Formats: sequence, structure tokens, C-alpha cells
Amino acid sequence: MAHTAERPSTRFQGRLAGAATLGTRPSGRRHPLVATAMVLPLAVLLAVVFGGVEAVITQASSVAGALGL
Repeated sequence: MAHTAERPSTRFQGRLAGAATLGTRPSGRRHPLVATAMVLPLAVLLAVVFGGVEAVITQASSVAGALGL
């Protein structure tokens, strides 16, 4: 099979590897706050786009009622 695409340069691969390890611990796990900061913008965007804000408010009020708050 013919290889038609060139591989990225070593310097570029080093930059990608450096960016991929941002916020990771030496053990390979991310800190929970880093993971939260990565996920929240997308979660907010999806909630706003698909109208999930009302559903979240309804669920939160139901949980608060169940907890007696």
C-alpha cells in the first residue's frame, strides 16, 4: 500500500505531545479541577443550544426537595 501522507516533523510532534500532557500528572491522570475546566465550557454550550437549562434547573430543584432544602 502506498504511503501518500507525510508524517509531521519531529519538532511539531514534540509540541503536540507537550500540549497533550498539559494538566496531567506524572501518573497520567488529570487533576479533577483541570478535567472540570475542560468539560464545563462544552457542557454549558450543549445545555444552551439544546435547551437543557430548564431540565437542569428542574432536576436540581427536585434533588433539593428530596434532600429537604
